[in-house]
Amino acid sequence: MTTPAAEFLPGLTLSRIFYEEAVRPILEEEYPWLRYAAARVGPGSEVLGFDTARSADHDWGPRLDLFLTPEDATAHAADLQRLLAHRLPKQIRGWPTHFRHRQPGNPVGHMGMTDGPVNHRVLVNAVGSWLNAHLGLHPQTVEPTVSDWLAMPQQRLAEITGGVVFHDGLGTLTAVRRCLAWYPDQVWRYLLACQWQRISQEEAFVGRCAEVGDDLGSVLIAGRLVRDLMRLCLLLVRRYAPYGKWLGSAFAQVPVAEELMPSLREAVAAMDYPARERHLCDAYEIVAHLQNDTGLAEPVNPARRPYHDRPFQVLHAERFARALAQTITHPELRALPLTGSVDQWADNTDFLGRQRPVRAVITSCCEG
Repeated sequence: MTTPAAEFLPGLTLSRIFYEEAVRPILEEEYPWLRYAAARVGPGSEVLGFDTARSADHDWGPRLDLFLTPEDATAHAADLQRLLAHRLPKQIRGWPTHFRHRQPGNPVGHMGMTDGPVNHRVLVNAVGSWLNAHLGLHPQTVEPTVSDWLAMPQQRLAEITGGVVFHDGLGTLTAVRRCLAWYPDQVWRYLLACQWQRISQEEAFVGRCAEVGDDLGSVLIAGRLVRDLMRLCLLLVRRYAPYGKWLGSAFAQVPVAEELMPSLREAVAAMDYPARERHLCDAYEIVAHLQNDTGLAEPVNPARRPYHDRPFQVLHAERFARALAQTITHPELRALPLTGSVDQWADNTDFLGRQRPVRAVITSCCEG
């Protein structure tokens, strides 16, 4: 457990202090010749800026990622980690630097005091092998391919490009983060088209469920559409959408959230179908205007309209999907159906974390 004197600090602040006051002095003394990058990136709520005092109960604390050249990582990573285990202070700003596991085989770490070597969370890697483990990119990748982009979940991209780099004596980590900061223009247009297509697939179901007396089903579909609109807004403002736990927090930071949030809240809270439909359509129109304002495609009439000859009001979001699809000139993307990236059609966290099956499915789609 943490000491009573420990006062909560944002995790990125604590990691910076840990690097500057504990790790860097050891590196300067024992490895003065070593070229490295030091950062706090990868998994963790603090990397996205969403950590609170609650986060300290697991996998949070004085943590650091050190990146070496492939040659130095092979030659020195193990020795460096042993050195830090014996030389690091037992705590920093009142927070233990030692992590223990409450159950054998459970990788989740919990801070705790120790009288022996520190089981620290200073991870030492080469940038290429680290990217391969987290994103499935080949260590020698210079520029991701279309299939690479479609196979990388936005949560993972947010983890790689978020956080803070405290020092980069190699330049490699900074270059990679710059490359992955956002999708190439043609991939972005394709993903936007796919997100509008997702909305078009279910927008009429809110009314159809209600019509047959399935009000709970209507509510569930409305919730799915609200989620898709939130992810669409994040795409429009060029921000990677995190997974469910932090989606609302990330959405609240985009400029359109203040205008859109009341309609989204009312859509999921409405006690009857007419109100649910009205608030959803209000939200559709706001996001449709936002899409038109980007100038990425020919403007589309953003007004709600009947769903063919049925008595449901919808946007007919496929109109926006078609408009965006017409601006895609990349031959590989033009040949793809509007199914999108892996997290536009799958949201199982365990699946998204398994690079081999994800890439197998994406490769299959890209090859026809």
